[in-house]
Amino acid sequence: MSNIVLQPDVQFDGAADLEQAIYGSRYRVHASQSKNLASISQDVWKSAAAMVCYHEIEVNEAVLDKMPNCRVVVRAGVGFDNIDLAAAGRRGIAVCNTPDYGTMDVADHAIAMTMAFLRGIVQYNAAILHDPVGGWRFQDVAAIRRLSTQVFGVIGLGRIGTATALRAKALGMRVIFYDPFKPTGSELAVGIGRVNSLAELLKQADVVSLHTPLTEQTRHLISAAEFAEMKNDAVLINTARGGVVDLLALAEALVGGKLGGAGLDVLEQEPLSPEHALMKLWRASDSTIRHKLILSPHAAFYSPSSLVDLREKSARTALEYLDTSASRDCVNADLLDATAAMHRRENAA
Repeated sequence: MSNIVLQPDVQFDGAADLEQAIYGSRYRVHASQSKNLASISQDVWKSAAAMVCYHEIEVNEAVLDKMPNCRVVVRAGVGFDNIDLAAAGRRGIAVCNTPDYGTMDVADHAIAMTMAFLRGIVQYNAAILHDPVGGWRFQDVAAIRRLSTQVFGVIGLGRIGTATALRAKALGMRVIFYDPFKPTGSELAVGIGRVNSLAELLKQADVVSLHTPLTEQTRHLISAAEFAEMKNDAVLINTARGGVVDLLALAEALVGGKLGGAGLDVLEQEPLSPEHALMKLWRASDSTIRHKLILSPHAAFYSPSSLVDLREKSARTALEYLDTSASRDCVNADLLDATAAMHRRENAA
């Protein structure tokens, strides 16, 4: 009987009690923090009616083939680049995400990183920590700027991009965005400016905030050529997906003085190896980019409240699909083999 919801890479401690309360007696949660798929028994794989995953595993053809009765894979989060949508679709497995859980938290984080740079918070703190008397000098942080003089550029005006844009606007910054997929008039609805190319945004913006999914089109969207287009004192903020920024090109831009700073919540590999060029330059005792880089551990989504939302929303999404064979958050609907999906429903019954 297919009565298990498999969660192989949960991002919380303790039992999956919130999830189990939603599934009731109909489905049993099999949850693990280990991310070690080899540790999951064949019986669990075979009995999985659904999988709810975070961003720690790759759901590829080999993984999908382990779950002959799985009907839906839910990404507990917004991005779904770790799931092979086409492979799932061919097998009749729907893939859904939870796009609304962390909108406000991620937008808050993007603005917090922006403010840390524009008001010199991190650099002031470090200077006073190092020398409580000698470091007590407001003049020594050259990056301080009046917010109303700054242009805040948003790349990708989806839910989070819009929430971030509105926060920047409320702080008095002039906000512009670039998103070729948004219909004409989107800028009027939120009262911000629109530019028609990425290059145009990069030339104007004092702060560039990324809010795009990771696709073949957006991988390394920001690389050497883009850094060359930006202002030398511009700040880059990435709370979207790590692969959107070429970290080697970023390291060169920071060292070469072609970028004022970067705040990254997401990286191409997480965690990034201490031997990576960017990490070595940042951590060196004589680092020239120490105050030009702020990192956080893929935490923009996180608050105790948002984690509860994420857990409950992803469970409800899985249950909705198991009950109705439909979800408005299905991201591979155009790839879903209807005949294969029907066979999976029949086998699970």
